Amino acid sequence: MIRSILIPTILLFTIAFPAAAQKRSKSNTPSVYFPDKQWETKQPADVGLDPALLKVAVDFAIANDASAPRDLKLNHYRSFGREPFGDAIGPIKDRGDQTGIIIKNGYVIAEWGEPYRVDMTHSVTKSFLSSVVGLAYDRGLINSIDDEVYKYVPPILPYNPIPFGNKADEFDKKSDFIDLFNTPHNRTITWRQMLQQNSDWEGTLWGKPDWADRPSAEYGEWLTKRNTPGTVYEYNDTRVNALALAALSVWRKPLPEVLKENIMDPIGASNMWRWYGYENSWIVLDGKAVQSVTGGGHWGGGMHIHAYDMARFGYLTLRNGKWKDRQLLSEAWNKMAQTPSAPQETYGFMNWFLNTNKKFLPSAPEKVFVHIGNGTNMVYVDPENDIVAVVRWIENSEMDEFVKRMLAAKK
Repeated sequence: MIRSILIPTILLFTIAFPAAAQKRSKSNTPSVYFPDKQWETKQPADVGLDPALLKVAVDFAIANDASAPRDLKLNHYRSFGREPFGDAIGPIKDRGDQTGIIIKNGYVIAEWGEPYRVDMTHSVTKSFLSSVVGLAYDRGLINSIDDEVYKYVPPILPYNPIPFGNKADEFDKKSDFIDLFNTPHNRTITWRQMLQQNSDWEGTLWGKPDWADRPSAEYGEWLTKRNTPGTVYEYNDTRVNALALAALSVWRKPLPEVLKENIMDPIGASNMWRWYGYENSWIVLDGKAVQSVTGGGHWGGGMHIHAYDMARFGYLTLRNGKWKDRQLLSEAWNKMAQTPSAPQETYGFMNWFLNTNKKFLPSAPEKVFVHIGNGTNMVYVDPENDIVAVVRWIENSEMDEFVKRMLAAKK
C-alpha cells in the first residue's frame, strides 16, 4: 500500500520531428498532459519557445558530440578498465550518434539523432535502482530509510553450479554465503546512507573491492581508512551494486520485473529496454537462479534503453511520481530523493543530481535536478519551466552551455 504550423524550414535540418505516426496535439487536452503509447507533438512556438533559438541549442548539442571513442569497450579500457580489478564483467555496447529529445509542457517539441536506438545509459541506471527501493518503501517492505540495512538482508547464496576442483581446497577458506552487512562497520549503515552514497560500505562484491573503484592515490588507506556512515560522500559503484543486491533480497524477485510492472509499463515505456547484471552476479533465490543487476555500466551491464523511454522516466520524476491518475511513486519519496544530503549538497538519492545554490548547472533554475550517466547521458528535469530534456553523448563540460541555450529560447 502506498504511503501517504509549420516550423521555419531552417529548423528542420537539425530537429527531426517525430514520425507521422505520432499524433498531433488536440485543443481539448487536459491542463497536465501525459502521453499514451504515441507521444503528441507541438511546435516550439505553440509552447512559448522561439524555434530559431531552440535550433541554436540543438545545433550546439550536435556540435559537442562526446569525444570519447564510440567503441565503448575500448573506452572502458582507457578509463575504468585501468583500475585494480577493472576488467569488464558485464555487456558493453558501442554507442550511436549524439541524440536528444526536448519535452515542454509534456509535448515533444524537438528530437535529433537516433532517439529510438537502444544504448547504454550508464549511471542513469542508478535512478531506476533508487526508484525500485522507493517502491519497496512505499509498500512497507522497508519500514524506514533510516533503518539499518542488515535487518533486511539475510546471507545470500551465490549461484555456482557444480564448481570445479576439490571441496577440500575450499575448506575453512571462505563462507558459502555473501553476507553484505556482517561487519561492525556495515551493520550501522542505513538505507538512506546507501541511497545518498555516503555509507562507506566495506567489502568486495562480484570480484570488485570497494577500494578499487576510483581508488585513492593514498594506497595505504585502501584497506584501513573508514568513515562514519553518513559523513563523507563517495561515488562508488561497488556500494551501489551492494544496494541492488540488498533490494533484490527485499523484493524476492528480479528487479527488472519490479521496475517493468510498477513503473515502465504504467508510463507506457516500450519493450526495448533491458537491465543487465554481470556474468558472475547470479544468486540462488527461492530455489531459482536470479541475476542481481548493476547500478551502472562501470564494469559493463546496467540499463540499455532508448531516449524516448528515458524521457518517459524523466517526465514521471518531473510530475513527482504521478502518471495520469496514478501515483506510482509517493510524493514523500520524490521529496526525499530531491533533498540534498548533508555531505554533498548537490546530491539527493542516487542518481538525482541537484542544482543546490545553482552549483551543478549555473544557467538553470535552482529547483532543477538531473539524472546523469557517463557518456554523458543526461535527463534534465526542470519543474519551473516544465521541461524534460534527454541529451545523450554530449561532452560533460558542455551540459550547462546546452541548458543555457535551450532556456534562452523561452519567449
